[in-house]
Amino acid sequence: MSPNISPRAVGVRGESMRPTLRDGDACLVLWGAPARPGDVVVARLPGRGLGIKRAEFTDPDGSWWLRSDNVGVGTDSAAFGMVPAGDILGRVVARYWPRPRVLRRSRPPRA
Repeated sequence: MSPNISPRAVGVRGESMRPTLRDGDACLVLWGAPARPGDVVVARLPGRGLGIKRAEFTDPDGSWWLRSDNVGVGTDSAAFGMVPAGDILGRVVARYWPRPRVLRRSRPPRA
């Protein structure tokens, strides 16, 4: 593991990432790991603090489009726009409580 990447525990609040993650889940995050399309990430959300969202795609300047898995609940880039790459803080790799599961990238929808 790179010296700039460290494992951290993060708790989930809210229902915006259902069914992948639920309110109260505890996750393992590789803090400092770069995002890839389809990853679940922890990010600084404009005007909202930290949040867990799915990284969809980047624009030419490297900013990310983030979305909720539960589109009708919560907010995502449709509401607050692209998120700068520097505000993507880490990649969620596993849920360890209460139902342990390794998280895999989802495939972005084809155009």
